[in-house]
Amino acid sequence: MRILLAGGGTAGHINPALAIAGYVRDKEKNAKILFVGNRGGMEETLVPKAGFDMEFITISGFKRSLSPAAMKQNALTVKRTFSSSKEARKIIEDFKPDICVGTGGYVSGPVLRTAAKMGIPTIIHEQNAYPGVTNKMLAKSAKRVMLAVKDAEKYFDKKSNCVVTGNPVRKEIISANKEEARKQLGLDERPVVLSFGGSLGARMINEGVAGLIARSGKDGKYQHIHGYGKNGLWFPDYVKEKGVDVRKCPNLDVREYIDNMATCMAAADLVISRSGAITLSEIQAMGKPSILIPSPNVAENHQYHNAMALVNNRAAEIIEEKDLTEELVIEKADSLLQNPEKLKEYTDNARKMAIIDANERIYSVIRKITGHI
Repeated sequence: MRILLAGGGTAGHINPALAIAGYVRDKEKNAKILFVGNRGGMEETLVPKAGFDMEFITISGFKRSLSPAAMKQNALTVKRTFSSSKEARKIIEDFKPDICVGTGGYVSGPVLRTAAKMGIPTIIHEQNAYPGVTNKMLAKSAKRVMLAVKDAEKYFDKKSNCVVTGNPVRKEIISANKEEARKQLGLDERPVVLSFGGSLGARMINEGVAGLIARSGKDGKYQHIHGYGKNGLWFPDYVKEKGVDVRKCPNLDVREYIDNMATCMAAADLVISRSGAITLSEIQAMGKPSILIPSPNVAENHQYHNAMALVNNRAAEIIEEKDLTEELVIEKADSLLQNPEKLKEYTDNARKMAIIDANERIYSVIRKITGHI
């Protein structure tokens, strides 16, 4: 089996592609797998690190602004649209794939469009509840449209061959145990809050949870693990201004980066985070109630739609950035952590939404399309 994978720009597009490739490699030792990415993108580092071969095309996106700089960028993007298709054709002709798999991002467009024109079957994987523009366009010629959540189906053309597969979830997330995680982290029976805004951090989330962390530092009611990110080095001093030195409070674990996320999430009773697709899939797999603060600075506002898929199933609370205050975070955290019945309801509903065999479902789709079943 020869598989060409195209996806990049953000970890949300790259990691699912890597998970798919890794699962196929485990199942079929003789499978040939090649990634296509954008030179300078995150994929240039992440894919080779995972042990996969990679080729590159040059592509960029359109800017919505009418500024001179944006107009210049858009003219360059038009030029790259044609050149990237030629680059993609050369890669496809040389590799001769049985199937092309797209996981989103600009790079998926020229690769999958070219493959479809060449008569090679294509499939796409959409991680979000609200599909990206690229995937909606590619769906018209795709053999299958694999969805993380059923909510996304209504945004695709009715002729699209959609199937719900879920998002690939890491093995350590599925196998993590709450009691073992708490023991490993030295936590007791008090409620545990986990909050984070990604590896770079998110100022609004840092500011939003600061009041809750400061209160917990004073009254000891909750244990709190928080990752403030590379851009949040100011955070400990910010909480200190509220009267709490996080380094002197044993119930507070405040650090730049959470490098043992599976363990921390397993230990948590409540998660406060953005609503990226992969994060939510992990929250669901672990059955964690959550307070979601969607980033408004993403394409098609997809994080809001991701969050609402959980909110509508009574598995999460949402706070939009325009409404975000320390007081509201504390209010929503208390309403869950001090109400065991509500906490259990959200736990059960999150777990019901989880798809923990996504890798196998995606692999089955690939095998069917390529005639290996």
